[in-house]
Amino acid sequence: MQVVGYETGGVGEGGDGSGSGDGSVSSAAGGLYVAAAGDVEFVEAAPGTDLSFGLGERRCAGTVHDGGHVPCNADAAPYCDAHSSVWVCARCTGTCLKDEMDCHEEHAMYLAAFAPDTFKVGVTRLWRLKTRLREQGADRAAHVRTFPDGRVAREVEAELASGPDLVDRVRVPTKLDGFGRAVDGEAWAALVDRFDPIERFDFEYGLALDERPVAETMAAGTVRGWKGRVLVLERNGSTYAVDARELVGYELTETVPDRDLQSSLGAFGG
Repeated sequence: MQVVGYETGGVGEGGDGSGSGDGSVSSAAGGLYVAAAGDVEFVEAAPGTDLSFGLGERRCAGTVHDGGHVPCNADAAPYCDAHSSVWVCARCTGTCLKDEMDCHEEHAMYLAAFAPDTFKVGVTRLWRLKTRLREQGADRAAHVRTFPDGRVAREVEAELASGPDLVDRVRVPTKLDGFGRAVDGEAWAALVDRFDPIERFDFEYGLALDERPVAETMAAGTVRGWKGRVLVLERNGSTYAVDARELVGYELTETVPDRDLQSSLGAFGG
């Protein structure tokens, strides 16, 4: 079986998924898409699930088309040049990079906070706002502007991202540095108040982390939950953070290797 994709934890309005509309967000089941002999199945990785896979060779994950998997033997991972794709809209700064502009629907501009003090400005289609924030694993967020189309939104985003206090992308290692830490509330409030926000969000992922988990690439352990595309696992008394994208392309084996793993402080009783 080869990992060919992943699904991050789901989202529901209200801390208990009740749809209360208070802006809080809770996590649900995520998982891995695995392929064998052309078929694709979903391996659920919900909180409490025990995963027991080793990692074999890694190569290009190929492509999934009409529900089936087309494999690729190229060594490049997670995708070779023939199967990699770039979403050009993410590079847009107001001058469309497509042959024909197609972002004519309403777009939301948002601010997202990643603990302790990394603040991002971003743009997404209005109807995808909460999903997009959850996909990134933001700790807090605010919807600050609504634009009639994506072109104008990207122009304003690029201008704000060129300033000293906002970025337009946050890498996974930076996000991991904030796991188990709180957002600088004073700095966040000062930033958001400059924009007279339309709506604010507080995100709760149910991870209950007292410290930063150890970054690892593995698929064995008890699932604690998801934060964005990061899968948090418990194993042998330690907590690990796995970037799900780093699993794509690996062959899963039934034998879990008994190799040395870096331990978190919690494994030693604090």
